[in-house]
Amino acid sequence: MTTLLQLNTSVFSEHGQSTQLAKSFVNSWQHQRPGSILIVRDLAINPVPHLNGERFEAFLTPAEQRSETQHEIVAYSDGLIEELKQADVIAIGLPLYNYGIPSSLQAYFDHIARADVTFKYSDNGSVGFLQNKRAVIFATRGGKYIGSNNESVTTQVRNFLKLLGITDVEFVYAEGLSIDANTREQELARARAVSAKLATLEDDG
Repeated sequence: MTTLLQLNTSVFSEHGQSTQLAKSFVNSWQHQRPGSILIVRDLAINPVPHLNGERFEAFLTPAEQRSETQHEIVAYSDGLIEELKQADVIAIGLPLYNYGIPSSLQAYFDHIARADVTFKYSDNGSVGFLQNKRAVIFATRGGKYIGSNNESVTTQVRNFLKLLGITDVEFVYAEGLSIDANTREQELARARAVSAKLATLEDDG
């Protein structure tokens, strides 16, 4: 039985274009596999606190030396990580904000990337512990950036997921959504068709 984690990062929550594309993929997946389990985390509704010195220090402090507040901070991070561990497939809605990922997603990343918990350092580079997972990223943009010097988000997200051990990563793009209505509808329709095909062709591993 497959477990999906749908991660919504748009400031518009369920109304964001990236959220709707991710949901379209999830709906197609569940239609193909009625027994699949869905976990939804919406970072607009339940934002992850941004990393600060106090929170980072809690991660670094040995368990037996943590204060009550530090235990609460680590427990919150552990909950996010456990949710991710349960998922076989992760569908991420990824809008582009000012040439970067949403700050809410960065905060989420900062809470799930923990040395010796989700990855470790080695002489040959980092080794991720969250292997045998598949990620499908629904990247929406107001302009067109693929192939330009302004396209850095794809590399950033792919490298971050690789840090955790997630290397089976597919990007579905919908660009030019703010150019005009015709371009927006064509791009969204094309992205929905791609996501439906991915949901049909993907298997349960």
